[in-house]
Amino acid sequence: MMDLSWMAWTWPTAAFFIVIVCSIITMGVWEKFSPGGNPRRGVFGIDTTRGDRLFLSWLGTGFIHLGWLAFIGTPLWGALALAIGWFVFVFRKV
Repeated sequence: MMDLSWMAWTWPTAAFFIVIVCSIITMGVWEKFSPGGNPRRGVFGIDTTRGDRLFLSWLGTGFIHLGWLAFIGTPLWGALALAIGWFVFVFRKV
């Protein structure tokens, strides 16, 4: 068994990592059953694949939450709503 005592594992922390792992697994299954995540050019003017859009979504989500904490504080429900909107925007328009 792995020793995970080096990190303060709370339910929100565990949920965060579980959601990331599930999104990567979902992306792999999506690619398996519907191959061909061909690059497309979106509103930012860069060619992105599904994996690129997933990475940009998670990266943006991190910055949204950090900015929310810096300027507004807790709770983070508003940041979560913005992050979900960011995910939708990235996968549809980028």
